[in-house]
Amino acid sequence: MGTPGIADYAVTSKYKLLNLAVIALMGLRNGPYDMVRDLRRYPWLWHLLKVNRLIDKLTAGRTGNYREAISIIVHGVTKEVVDLLDGIYFRQDRLVLHEDMVPPEILRAMGLSPWMPEVLGILLPMLEPSAMEEYIDVAENEGVPADVCSLPKAVIGTALRDMLPPARAVVTSNLPCDGGMTSYLYVEKMTAAPTFRLDIPFNFKDERADAYFANELRRMIAWLEEHTPGRIDWDRLKEICEERNRMVEQELELWDMIALRPAPLAAEAVFLGHLWFMNVCSGVPAATEVFRRLVELAKENLARGVAACPDERYRTLLWNPPTMHFIDLFTWAERAYGVTCIMDSMSFNRLPFIDTSSEESMLRGIGRNIMNGPMARHTRGPMANYFDDMFHIIKRFDIDMLWMAGHIGCKNTQALNAIMREKCRDVGVPVLIIDYDLSDTRIVPREGIMTQVDSFMENVMHAKRRA
Repeated sequence: MGTPGIADYAVTSKYKLLNLAVIALMGLRNGPYDMVRDLRRYPWLWHLLKVNRLIDKLTAGRTGNYREAISIIVHGVTKEVVDLLDGIYFRQDRLVLHEDMVPPEILRAMGLSPWMPEVLGILLPMLEPSAMEEYIDVAENEGVPADVCSLPKAVIGTALRDMLPPARAVVTSNLPCDGGMTSYLYVEKMTAAPTFRLDIPFNFKDERADAYFANELRRMIAWLEEHTPGRIDWDRLKEICEERNRMVEQELELWDMIALRPAPLAAEAVFLGHLWFMNVCSGVPAATEVFRRLVELAKENLARGVAACPDERYRTLLWNPPTMHFIDLFTWAERAYGVTCIMDSMSFNRLPFIDTSSEESMLRGIGRNIMNGPMARHTRGPMANYFDDMFHIIKRFDIDMLWMAGHIGCKNTQALNAIMREKCRDVGVPVLIIDYDLSDTRIVPREGIMTQVDSFMENVMHAKRRA
């Protein structure tokens, strides 16, 4: 790792100030009285004020364009969170809660304001590792089993604590797992909002599934028009889908560059951008601009022969959701062992573009992306859905090892670990299975995760820790 200089600290200081300015403007728009009221109504808002901690975590020891790329992503996330909050403050009559497996393109095209209940369980542990534990405890005290995924438990806890904003409607699906589906029973009950459930076929990779699910989306649109003020604007949906396609073009170009060794960008500059902008605000021009800047910075590094990690010794694929409460795992791993995360299973997909030539083609394109949602595309259907992407990524991105984020609540992937070990052994790919919980530091704290990495690197990779 390099040593940050004055120019590096100037870059992060710039984006920290921009973040504070965005938050301050939100407070001014909302007004002091309403802002105090909302901070009391939604105490999780206090954690969002810690956003600059995330920049510090993810840029520690990083320099140049890599450092700037991460700062750009965190600033982009800050702006989009504030935009989502505006929907709570000023557009409650059009507010729709949507599950994380149901991206908001159609909602935006209907003039509705989306809010994803899972966003707190994803974002807040990055800012404050223990932020969701009180809500997890509320869910478990209600009788939710302790070994259910902590993300739906966080949703259940916030619902039971009346921490979700009032909504005109709720849209959910039967993805990605039993815990995720069950959590929306609590959301529906506690918000008392009418709820629509999209039905996604088990076998989702054929023409019959495409046609069926496009009809499901038509049913959802008709239902939303009945229960909300929203009305579908097909021209607006086309604009959103085409903007999303432009963002995907940029991401594919980034992927081509990080396939080279050493990679010009890596880790959070790749997966955090996808995790947020593809799932929370795809089709928004500001999100496309973030990816354009990432590509620009990666190209500059390639032209100058600069690697993201100056001593890239090992390239890894991260499988399963990232370690949210230890989101800076690879910031540390780069310093400690020269391990660079090149790609993750949540980001990589094979369905990039949406055909905007007709209403039906747009619904089918959006439908394919929903049916192939993160995690769900790998743990639904035949076993090939899980392993084909894994070994394609290993080959395409010249991966040296696989780090499996063994989230205790993800039963589908836990069940496949033994088979995964055998398959990786057959092709000579070392595997580290990290025992942890997505949002609960009490299961395995960051020090416990570091100990597991140390053991793997010393005993399997025969590498010495440098820092």
